[in-house]
Amino acid sequence: MCANVFGALKSLFGKPFDGGKRMDHGSQQQQQHPAMIRLYEVQREVQSLGPQVCTFSGLKNEREYRRLERELTRLLLEVDQVDTEGRADLQGARKRAAQEVEGLLRYLEENATHPSRLAIEELSREAQRLVEQGVVEPQRAGGTAEISDELVDAVQELILRLTQVKTGGRVPLRKARYRALTRLCAVQDVIEGRTRQQTLPLSEDTHVAVQRINQVMVQVSGARSQLVALLMGLSGRDSCAHLSRVLTELLVELDALDVSGNAAVRNYRKQVVEEINGLLKHLDLEGEGDDTRRYDLAQNDSIRQIEAVRGRVGQLRGEVLRHCGVGDLFRPKPELQSLLTHLDQVDTARNPCIREARRRAVLEVQAVITFLDLREALICRQPGSNEPPQHRAVWMVLGSLSDLQAQVLCFNGKRADKSYILLEELLTKQLLALDAVDPQGDEMTKVARKQAVKFAQNILSYLDMKTDEWEY
Repeated sequence: MCANVFGALKSLFGKPFDGGKRMDHGSQQQQQHPAMIRLYEVQREVQSLGPQVCTFSGLKNEREYRRLERELTRLLLEVDQVDTEGRADLQGARKRAAQEVEGLLRYLEENATHPSRLAIEELSREAQRLVEQGVVEPQRAGGTAEISDELVDAVQELILRLTQVKTGGRVPLRKARYRALTRLCAVQDVIEGRTRQQTLPLSEDTHVAVQRINQVMVQVSGARSQLVALLMGLSGRDSCAHLSRVLTELLVELDALDVSGNAAVRNYRKQVVEEINGLLKHLDLEGEGDDTRRYDLAQNDSIRQIEAVRGRVGQLRGEVLRHCGVGDLFRPKPELQSLLTHLDQVDTARNPCIREARRRAVLEVQAVITFLDLREALICRQPGSNEPPQHRAVWMVLGSLSDLQAQVLCFNGKRADKSYILLEELLTKQLLALDAVDPQGDEMTKVARKQAVKFAQNILSYLDMKTDEWEY
């Protein structure tokens, strides 16, 4: 039994049914009472169903949901039918057993109808419609799907929207989001592979085996669209197992071809084999999400590396702000640059959540670096007596922006907080102040104002990122 998950779930329901302990406390006659024995049996069944309920990630219309609901409802009716003969101890045990079953039923329904679960389902359906129209329908009509940049961009947008769905740490919601992301990322990989068109057919005059390799390429093209349909649940009666067998047979056939003595044909066959292997790796997704280390990214090694970097950045940021408070400039830029290098080497395994976590960590490092760069520039600035007023005005805004960025760096609140609203308002005022600066044809002022505007916008974006309640 998933003891940790079920134990955490029990804590949500209130005091669990502890009939076993009470059995030791009572007399031998009480231990053998039929009502207590039946309640113990119900508890054992509840304990076997608990982990299934805790990890169910589907919707109310699914067969597994109806099975779990049916089993729990049956147990609830059986508990209700237990005759306590008016005894307080049996009534208490029956009440606790009923509460435990009701808690599981409530948890099952809450996850299946949770707004985040429904949002995941809606995004999955949107992805289905997109892929069906852009890939599956042209293939079924006997043509070849033309993968457009618009389709690739739309899939990427859906992936980003899925990563932004909040799960609140609930295992069923994490699993549902992970499964949806895994499939959509696989689709993205397949269609992007299609657009790259890495393998071009050779002329059949090159070698006797080329004709068959070209025929396999045509089959691979059809398998690619079929794989996309499978991943998005649009495959009809096809199955991953069937497509896997077809692709494996193609590999065997290619391996049997005699292409000795011709390096170009060998390389051509190798490219086709790589394409087939690229499709095969996406056919083992049925069990995705069952491994805790996959959908619970807090246990992921890459996330742990990213979190370690974020922890160190937080320490350096605190040191930087403390030194600035006393008029000193702490310069840990070499270490910050090394942290950026470390983040660049983190393996994301094409997981959009890990990619986003790394991106956000990179922005945290860059925010401290840009703050240090501007502070240093302000300290070292030595304006001449002939400096244009408009250029001086830009630098005055940059000084204000530096002070505001220090507040943003140490901000740790929410968007509803007054301090957030004030910071947003002050940053917007600095943008308006920059907009009011007239360069009067001075090229240096134009460049400085443009850079200052970008700097202010980056601070606003960083403030938004810190308060968007994103989770991996």
